[in-house]
This record gives sequence, C-alpha cells and structure tokens, in this order.
Amino acid sequence: MSDTPHPINERLEQLAKLKEEARAPGNEASVRRQHERGKLTARERIELLLDPGSFVELDMLARHRAHGFGIENNRPLTDGVVTGWGLVDGRKIFVFSQDFTIFGGALGEVYAEKIHKVMDLAESTGAPLVGLNDGGGARIQEGVVSLASYGGIFLRNVKASGVIPQISVVLGPCAGGAVYSPAMTDFIFMVKGVSNMYITGPDVVKTVTGEEVTHEELGGALTHATKSGVATFVADDEQHCIAQVRYLLSFLPSNNLEDPPHFETTDDPERSCDALLDLIPDSSNRAYDMKKVIADIVDDGEFFEVFPLWAMNIVCGYARVDGHVIGIVGNQPQVLAGCLDIDASEKAARFVRTCDAFNVPLVTFVDVPGFLPGTDQEYGGIIRHGAKLLYAYCEATTPRVQIITRKGYGGAYVVMNSKSIGADIAFAWPSAEIAVMGADGAVNIIFRKDIESAPDVESRRAELILEYEDRFLNPYQAAERGYVDDVIDPRDTRRMLARALDMLRTKREQLPSRKHGNTPL
Repeated sequence: MSDTPHPINERLEQLAKLKEEARAPGNEASVRRQHERGKLTARERIELLLDPGSFVELDMLARHRAHGFGIENNRPLTDGVVTGWGLVDGRKIFVFSQDFTIFGGALGEVYAEKIHKVMDLAESTGAPLVGLNDGGGARIQEGVVSLASYGGIFLRNVKASGVIPQISVVLGPCAGGAVYSPAMTDFIFMVKGVSNMYITGPDVVKTVTGEEVTHEELGGALTHATKSGVATFVADDEQHCIAQVRYLLSFLPSNNLEDPPHFETTDDPERSCDALLDLIPDSSNRAYDMKKVIADIVDDGEFFEVFPLWAMNIVCGYARVDGHVIGIVGNQPQVLAGCLDIDASEKAARFVRTCDAFNVPLVTFVDVPGFLPGTDQEYGGIIRHGAKLLYAYCEATTPRVQIITRKGYGGAYVVMNSKSIGADIAFAWPSAEIAVMGADGAVNIIFRKDIESAPDVESRRAELILEYEDRFLNPYQAAERGYVDDVIDPRDTRRMLARALDMLRTKREQLPSRKHGNTPL
C-alpha cells in the first residue's frame, strides 16, 4: 500500500483546522476582557440559551470582503457573528450572537448577510428569533455598506412582526442605528451594569448639549427599565438573563398560526380562591396589591411580569390557567390608585397587541378610578396615548375576559376591555363599582344647587353621597343591562375564568379587509 496521504484526508484536516479557528473567539486578551466585565463570549451565550447539543451553525466559514484602512489584512472567520438554529425545551428557534471579541462586534456587509439569512429562515419556517446583541454598531471601515446592511435587518424585523416572536437580548453596548432593531422586536432583555442602549453616547451629548452623563445613566438597564420603558426585562447577570429568555419562550407560540404551548397542571382549575375575600379592603379608598389577586387565581401562583419596573400603576404579564397560557392586564391600586396615565396606557397597549398577535387570550382585572389628571398628562398627550390602549383592545380578536374587582369609573372603565369594546365575557365581584365617576364628584355636580341651599351643607352632601353609592356604586345596574355577564363570588373566580377560557378556545373572529388600521401613534 502507498504511504501517500489520501487527498480527502488532507482536505478533511484542512476543514477541521478552519472550523477550529472559526470556533475560537478573538485573541485571549479580548476574551479575558470580556469575562472581566462579567460578559460571556458569543458561543458561551448560545450554549446557555439552547438545549445541549442542539445548535446547528450557519456560515461558520464566512469572511468579510472589505478593503481599505488595512481591514483587508484582517479577515477572521465568522466575521464577528455566530448564527444558526437549535432547540429550547425541544422547540426550534433561530439565533444570532454578536461576537465583541472580533472587530468589537461591529456590523459589516457579510456579518449582516448572515443575520439576514437566519431572519429569513425564521420567518419562512415559523420559528422564534433570538438576537444576542453585543456590538459597537456599524463597521466604520465599510462605510455606507454597513448602514445599508442595517436597513436590511430593520426591514426584516418589520416583515416578521406579528408573524414570529422576536426577542432581543442586549448584552453590551448598543448605540446609534443598532438600537432600532431591538426597538422593533417584541421583547428586550438587558443586564444591570453591562447593557447600554442609546442613540448618541455621553461624549456626543456633552458636545451638543453640555450635559454630563454616564453610560449607565444615559442608557443603562435600570434607566430603560424604569424611565424610558425600552427594556422589558432586566437581569442581574447574563446567566439569569438567558434563563429568563428560555422561560419567556415557554409562554409563546412558535408563530402566529399556532397556539401557545400547553402544559398539564396539578393545580385544580375548580379550586376555590378563598384568600381573595381578605384581599379587597372594606374601604374603596384603601390600596391592595393586584399582583396578589392574580397570583391566587393563576396556576401555582406563577406570574411572569413584563415591564415590572415601569408604569407600575398597571400590571402586565403571562400566566397559565388550567395549563393554558393567558396574558394578564390589571390596574395596580398600590400605585397612583391604579389610574391610567401616558406610560401605563402605552405599556398595556403594546402588551395587548403582542398577546393578540400570538393568540394569547387576554384577561383584564379592572380597578380603575379614571385617567390621571394634570397639565403634564394633558400636554404630554394622554388623549392620544390613552387611545392607543383603547385601539389595541378594540382591534384584538383573541379571547378576551374582563374581571371587575372594584372601581370601574368613566372612560377608563370603557378602555379596560369592557363589553362595549368587544370583551367576550365580563365578570364582576360584588365589590365592583361601575359608574361615570366616584360618589363625591358625582354628587357635587348633580346636586350642586340642592347642597348649596341646604341648612346643613355637609350633612346634606353626606346623605346624597350615601344615596348615590347605594344606587350606582355596585355592579347590578351593569348586570341588568348585560354589560356584565355575571356577578360572581370572588372565591369562584378561578373556576369561572377557566370555564370561560375553555369555552372561548374555539373563538374565530376576522377584522374587515384593509391594508392596516391607523393606530394613534
């Protein structure tokens, strides 16, 4: 036999060396710096996100083809982004993971083409897309090509919107045009002390406005979680962040043609919610925690809240009843008495539209005294922003259930998924107060002359307030008219909700044919 190596073996060795080179991130110093900052490498993140051994990589051997500024002498494999597909809890997802150790994760033409490819595959095969973002924006050496390449990502984000779940995980700097892709996805995750998002950085801000601000103050995770409403979820570290991404995916279908995953539960759907009797205070002016109400009703008390640190006067999140996923919106009496304001309206409107896009039934817990008054709200456009929530509910065709726990006053009651705007089923507790406004305001308007002419003004006002409360501040007038389908014992809420959702599971509703509606943006 000849001792000459077979040509195929030489080529296999060459292939193995190329793939080994591709799997290695940037130089050791750059990897060390990444770890010192509390950050993982691109491939370490993918390993955490996906089920073990399920990742299939695409374009591992890609290299950039740019020239100028010496970049032609540095052509690393992968070109700074790892792309492909794999499984999360056995379900297919697509992923791209930006590699900060190569060109600082900056995006060029080939890099973008890799992302375009997985985005196209995700949309055409009906699978969620997760982007692990850790890059310095456009690759300056590639000029306008890198800018046009971002445009291709933005266009695909919009085409896939409402078709497949799109999740952005920001795990490093994200500046300039790079922030717009995450902003158009369904959910944004950030990590405290690690993630940054801003259009212009602190240096530019100082140059233009003279204002001095740190990276964290300008675009850190807590800034976007508490002030801007950009960050949907915030985690303490990358491991916790990626675990949250996996958990979120358990509530979402793979695409808009499927239903969310169903899991068998040991929590009896007919279970009585006895604790609810003690949660609502005797006085309608005393606060209580709507999240405790929700936890007592849903399976195993498990509630995954979105935007938990922003617009906290309204609560939004995912849970299950009888193993089936639901989206929950509820006024929070502990914050601003549960009033709707600009931020709360935007937060809830986005959540309602996301649930509707992905066939998640909506359950709305109502305890709302009205819209927050004040010049700040009016000048800020509360009319326009409040209309976003109204529009979102009116447009939603997913199963919709309303539960009025206490106050349902004025236009805010109508906006909170009332029967008149399309709720399929509306329940009220005996503590529900459904009226145009509270007793004090109503009496002062209706009986102003009567009160002013009374010998004892305060006594007459108190008498009329009691009369108004007895007549209007209850759920029975609404029940007489059919605006409430049933007034129920709070202890029966879980079983009634489970039965209503089971009945609505076959709901089919089509909106009129049109290009699109004109949302009050």
